Amino acid sequence: MRLRTRPPGHDVLLYDGECSFCRAAAVRLQRMGRARFLEMRSYRTPGALEAFAELTLAQCDQAMQLVLTDGRVFSGAQAAVEILQRRPIYKVMLVYYVPVVRQIADAVYRLIAKNRMRLRGKDNCQDGTCAAHYTDSAAR
Repeated sequence: MRLRTRPPGHDVLLYDGECSFCRAAAVRLQRMGRARFLEMRSYRTPGALEAFAELTLAQCDQAMQLVLTDGRVFSGAQAAVEILQRRPIYKVMLVYYVPVVRQIADAVYRLIAKNRMRLRGKDNCQDGTCAAHYTDSAAR
C-alpha cells in the first residue's frame, strides 16, 4: 500500500538541506521538471516534518520524499520520476515502471543516497555539516 499523509495543498519535496549534493540535486530536479509550484523543504529544518506525521526522520534520511497535493508520497528515484514525467520531453521516464529498470534505478539511488556526503566531499561544505554527517554515511 502506498504511503499517504495529510494533503499539503501543493507538491512538497523533502530533501536533506544539510547535504550540498542533495541541495544541488533538488534544485536541478526542480529546474528540469519546471516544477514552479513545487515547494522545496529541507526535512532537517526544525518543524519541517510536523505537517507530515506519517513520514519519519529515518525515511527522509534514506531518500528524498515527494508529497503530492493529494497526500500521496513518493520516495527516492520514484519521486524524481514523478517530478520529471510531468514534462512531455521526459515521458521517457515512464520506463522506470518496467520492473527490472525500477529495481536497478532504486538500487542506484540507494547507493548514491548512502554515500551522498562523500560525493560532494567534506571540503565542499562551507558550514561543516557535511563533515559531521560524513562519518555517519560511511558507517551505514
